[in-house]
Amino acid sequence: MGRYNRLRRIQRMDPQQDFEQIYRWIIHYEFPRTYLQGTSIAFLRDYGVPRISQLLDRTQEFERAGQKRYDDTVLITYEMVREGMHSEHGRTAAAHLNRIHGRYRIPNEDFLYVLATTVVGPKRWIDRFGWRRLSEQETETLALVGRRMGEMMGISGLPGTYAAFERLHDDYEREMFAYDPANRRVAATTLRIMASWYPAPARRMATRVLLAVLDEPLLKALGFRPEPRWLRAAAHRGFRARAALTRLLPGRPERFPRKPKARTYPFGWTLDDLGPHWAHTRPLTPIEDETLPERAPVPKQSSASEVPHQETR
Repeated sequence: MGRYNRLRRIQRMDPQQDFEQIYRWIIHYEFPRTYLQGTSIAFLRDYGVPRISQLLDRTQEFERAGQKRYDDTVLITYEMVREGMHSEHGRTAAAHLNRIHGRYRIPNEDFLYVLATTVVGPKRWIDRFGWRRLSEQETETLALVGRRMGEMMGISGLPGTYAAFERLHDDYEREMFAYDPANRRVAATTLRIMASWYPAPARRMATRVLLAVLDEPLLKALGFRPEPRWLRAAAHRGFRARAALTRLLPGRPERFPRKPKARTYPFGWTLDDLGPHWAHTRPLTPIEDETLPERAPVPKQSSASEVPHQETR
């Protein structure tokens, strides 16, 4: 299959009608690895907000089962879209996610921001390091999928376009990014998980390369110092070289989609495997499928930007 054949098909489609098909092509055929990398960076951005990282820090989910927590986050999203977001399975996956979140008092604006990172993060990463930039149709598809997921989660005030998601994302970070020790603890645990995917001798350098592609406001909020300029330049060139090589390869055939692979579940998973153990001790009721937990307002986190940043090494 020609490298640009699928793109030409996408450009003739209407995202309002075909967003689920376009989304499947993005994550399974056009940018499977690059999309997942962008999602991983989006996870790290969440930790720049103290009240988000403090909640994650209190649950100790990353400390106890960090790889599972990472895999579950990716897989629940996959399960919501696998058979179609309007399918019974898609609604069941969303209800399962809502039940997990329902144990915590999470403000709506934090839900909005985390959702926005899953839209804006992959888009920016693909445009920066993918074998090509996303088309207009693909960009709006990410926003439409994000909006539909937000509707299924009961989030209010959802943006309607990618540009609106991007404004929400950037405005929230300008207001809410601040250093807190919990930011660093959760981020450090996540970095250890990501580093563990590489052979032991390469793990320290893999962590440094990841830090080298993060922007300075995020590094400051996480409590990490910027990597040297030479390493930032080398990391950027390395990712761009990989993109150039990928551009020379043929497109992925339709019969060989790249589906998620979870280290936690080498023999496969069911929806009931995903999430904390307490989330699947009883079946869903019809009421749970329709009713969402109250999202009470949470006082704004006071700034902690004056806390001194720590060295990564």
